[in-house]
Amino acid sequence: MIDGVTDRALAGRLLVATPVIGDPNFDRTVVLLLDHGDDGALGLVLNRPTDVDVGESLPQWAALVTDPAVVFVGGPVEQAAAIGLGRPTPGSHDREDRPWSPIPLAADGPGPLATLDLSADPGPDPRLEDVRVFVGYAGWGAGQLKAELDQEAWLVLPAVGSDLWGDAPEELWHRVLRRQRGSLAWLSLYPPDPSGN
Repeated sequence: MIDGVTDRALAGRLLVATPVIGDPNFDRTVVLLLDHGDDGALGLVLNRPTDVDVGESLPQWAALVTDPAVVFVGGPVEQAAAIGLGRPTPGSHDREDRPWSPIPLAADGPGPLATLDLSADPGPDPRLEDVRVFVGYAGWGAGQLKAELDQEAWLVLPAVGSDLWGDAPEELWHRVLRRQRGSLAWLSLYPPDPSGN
């Protein structure tokens, strides 16, 4: 159990990297966990935008992408593959022709989410309010994430909708930490290079 939440309920939570992480792929990252179980975990880094416009490779989805309308680096695993994440509109889950599949998340997660079929044309009414496109993802094998949590390389924190769709993703690590209570908020002031102080 982590902060009163069973391991199975971590889908929809944020993993916020601490200075202990030691891996440049995850330095000051905020990862949204999409799946977590006995076999491992999968998530997307929310705060690594690129300079690549979504319209260059996926013009059919460009109109639905929230600002900044660029591709994000979702993690170091399978960076040749793209993953689309979207926020379904209310009442859209009963449609059979939708170009997305709902993601089961914890009840206190950031709201409804869906993975997108990026090879499909979203059509004139895809019933999505926000879209983000990621290349690669963050993945952990069985027991790997638990070991990293035991080493305090990550903080497990609740997510809010603006974490996923905010227009200043580069500031997300600081923003998530600043809204916490006590010493966690102070961690947002940790310098990128502590040896310079």
